[in-house]
Amino acid sequence: MQARIQTDKLILRPFEPSDAKAAFAQPVAYGDFITAILALLALATLGTRTGTVLTWVFNTFGTADLLFAFYLGSRISLPETPGLLGAGYFILAAYVPLLLITHGLAFRILPRTKAVAPSPSKVRIA
Repeated sequence: MQARIQTDKLILRPFEPSDAKAAFAQPVAYGDFITAILALLALATLGTRTGTVLTWVFNTFGTADLLFAFYLGSRISLPETPGLLGAGYFILAAYVPLLLITHGLAFRILPRTKAVAPSPSKVRIA
């Protein structure tokens, strides 16, 4: 019976209104949305100088967003209340560290790349 009550709490908890959850979720959601837009813009302009700049901006903003989410999580005491986010706690525990690793790898690769620009010999002047 106790296991059933705990399971019900985990399932229903995400749907309960909570000021702490809203204080955490809203800024994180906006940061994720802006990061996704920047990623799509960088992907659309891949191989150009603009794409390289947008990739730097996306990577910097995405890393800052993840670090800010960690800051907000500690500010509202997420470690002391792991049931606050329900199954979404897995995202913070497993997925976010993987994202930080990929951002770190991108920061390592980006300085080595050069933007693809047409060489002057291949540009035709009409």
